[in-house]
Amino acid sequence: MSGTAVAESKPATGYETLALYIDGGFIGADGRKTEPVLNPASGEVLAQLPHAAREDLDRALAAAQRAFTTWSRTSPLERSAVLRKVAELARARADAIGRNITLDQGKPLAESVGEVNVCAEHAEWHAEECRRIYGRVIPPRRADVRQMVLREPVGVCVAFTPWNFPFNQAIRKMVAALGSGCTLVIKGPETAPSAVVALARLFHDAGLPAGCLNLVWGVPSQISEYLIKSPIVRKVSFTGSIPVGKQLAALAGAHMKRGTWELGGHSPVLVFDDANVEQAATTLARLKLRNAGQVCVSPSRFYVQSKIYDRFAARFIETIKSVNVGNGLEKGTQMGPLAHARRVDVMEAFVDDARSHGGEIVFGGARIKSPGNFFSPTVVTGLPDTAKLMTEEPFGPIAPLVPFTEPEDAVRRANSLPYGLSSYVFTESLKTATYAANALEAGMVNINHFGSALSETPFGGVKESGIGSEGGTETFDGYLVTKFVTQC
Repeated sequence: MSGTAVAESKPATGYETLALYIDGGFIGADGRKTEPVLNPASGEVLAQLPHAAREDLDRALAAAQRAFTTWSRTSPLERSAVLRKVAELARARADAIGRNITLDQGKPLAESVGEVNVCAEHAEWHAEECRRIYGRVIPPRRADVRQMVLREPVGVCVAFTPWNFPFNQAIRKMVAALGSGCTLVIKGPETAPSAVVALARLFHDAGLPAGCLNLVWGVPSQISEYLIKSPIVRKVSFTGSIPVGKQLAALAGAHMKRGTWELGGHSPVLVFDDANVEQAATTLARLKLRNAGQVCVSPSRFYVQSKIYDRFAARFIETIKSVNVGNGLEKGTQMGPLAHARRVDVMEAFVDDARSHGGEIVFGGARIKSPGNFFSPTVVTGLPDTAKLMTEEPFGPIAPLVPFTEPEDAVRRANSLPYGLSSYVFTESLKTATYAANALEAGMVNINHFGSALSETPFGGVKESGIGSEGGTETFDGYLVTKFVTQC
């Protein structure tokens, strides 16, 4: 793309007006450094995103600190009312917000609008759960003593959210922090910023007091280091890659900051020979290509028992071949572009490595020659466990299929990596399902369907895939501290 095009500052028609949000006010570029936001389907410049200056970060931190003194003491009913209003506004604006997600992130419009509508439930769930943050009374050893355990908001929090589900990942952190009585400074994804700006507008219009939520943008490493080191901040929440998560966790640990870390995975799929083969293959193929495979819980290592391997592969490949790839705004599109041009290069590297390890590319395997970051849905067979596709998360539309004979061997191979976010099991046997659910080292096990990421269920991993959970009754654990009071 030419330098002239990159410098263009006129936003695309209907696209979100990008801004910082600090202390209850939206702030445009006004001389600040900016960066272009691109449409991954065409390379078109959608708008210019303003970066926060050092003074902006200090203002955001000070505003959050000031707001915490009052917001932490508000009635849960008041916090609940704001979150309920956010849910109402999100549903009313879902079409417009979803269109902009498709413009800057690339996923099909139906997926984008669905992301917003589903996330309204997260606001509603937290609106209810924030009214149920209970302490307890401990029976004393003396009649004149009263002992209580209180759960109180930890303080000012910072959050860093990814580009693959820009609305979903941001709202999860916002409603948990704000519902608990904390205040928040959040840095969203610079490449797909519209959804997070839209969220700031939702909370603003829902009546959230100034300073409770602040939104900043900039060079990720610089912003994260400055915010995490601030003595004002008491909690860090991060969703993203394992290498970056480890760096930020080390930084937070050095300053004794609490953290919730939802990192990457490499989700194993175990399809046993008593599974409903055609249903399993069709379900998994569609799950694999959701958001072009750019999903942290996407099925990504397919272990299929030998007796049904050929049947499974045939239906899986047939389903993959039928998927319509194109611009997410076009009718009938089932898979959009990859979010960034660099992701296409990464997919090509996976394919090259697969070939070098003797893998057969049975479908796809190349970029689609058209404007935008398009890569063909790809199926690879015949790989050893040492191939890159079997050891590293592709985070794209590539699926490796490999056979297994014994269940114990499948579980051993599934658990062989240092990741443990999500996993999948397909079987009609209760005994096999129970065995696999108990044996798999993963924070989430989906049996015969995909049932994770609901507002009422915990979402998180084990091993290097993270620490802590978001959602479910565990949702506020990372945002609360425990205080013991004993009174005579």
